[in-house]
Amino acid sequence: MAQIHHRTLIHTQALDFWLARGAVAAVAALQILMINDLAPGPRWLAPAIEIALLVPLSFATAWNQRRARIASTEHHWALVARHRYAIRALALALTAIVSLMNLGALIELVRALLAGKSSSGPTLLLDALNIWLTNVVAFALWFWGVDRGGPAVRSLKPSDKADFLFPQMTLEAGKGFSPGFVDYLFVSFTNATAFSPTDTLPLTRRAKLLMMAEALVSLLTVALVAARAVNILS
Repeated sequence: MAQIHHRTLIHTQALDFWLARGAVAAVAALQILMINDLAPGPRWLAPAIEIALLVPLSFATAWNQRRARIASTEHHWALVARHRYAIRALALALTAIVSLMNLGALIELVRALLAGKSSSGPTLLLDALNIWLTNVVAFALWFWGVDRGGPAVRSLKPSDKADFLFPQMTLEAGKGFSPGFVDYLFVSFTNATAFSPTDTLPLTRRAKLLMMAEALVSLLTVALVAARAVNILS
C-alpha cells in the first residue's frame, strides 16, 4: 500500500515534462530567428545558455522518471522526491533566464522604436511578434512550474491551496483534475491577449503577480507594435 501511495505522490506526467522541454527549445529557436540585434549580449548567448541547461535537465527528468517507475522502498521514493526538487529548482532557474533574456530583448526593441529606425520598421514588428510569443511560452512555463508545488505533486494538492482555479475544479465530474502543460499554455495565451484572466482565476499573490507581469509585457509589446504600424502606414 505504501508503494501505491508514493506512486500517487510522485505524479510524473511524462508527456507534460517533454512538452515543457520542447517549449524551451522553441524559445531558443525564436531567439535565433530574431531579425534585428535585440539580444542582450551576443545573439547566440541566450539560446546557448538555455540549451546548455535544457540538455542535462531533460536527461535528469528522464532518469528520475525511470527511478520513479521502478522504486519499491521508502528509501527509493525519498531519493526520487529529493531529485525531483532539484530538477524543479533547475527548471525554474531556466524559466527565469528565458524571461530575463526576453525582457532584455523588449527593452532593446523599445530603444530601437524610440530611435525611429524607419529602415528596419517592418522587421522590428516581426521581432515584436517574436518577443510576444516568447513571453506567452515563458509564462506558461512559470504557471506550470509553480502551481501547487510543480507538476510532480500537483494532483495531490487540494484545490483550496491551488495557485490557479481551473473551471474543471468547480465541477463534480472534474474532481481530482490535474492541469497539464497545455492548460497553462492556454492560460498564458489568453492572459497575453485579453490582459486579464478568462476562465481560469489566479488565487495566490504569486499567481496574480505573474499574470500582472505577463500582461504588462504583452500590453507594452502590442502598444509598441500598434504605434509603429501607424507610423509605417502614415
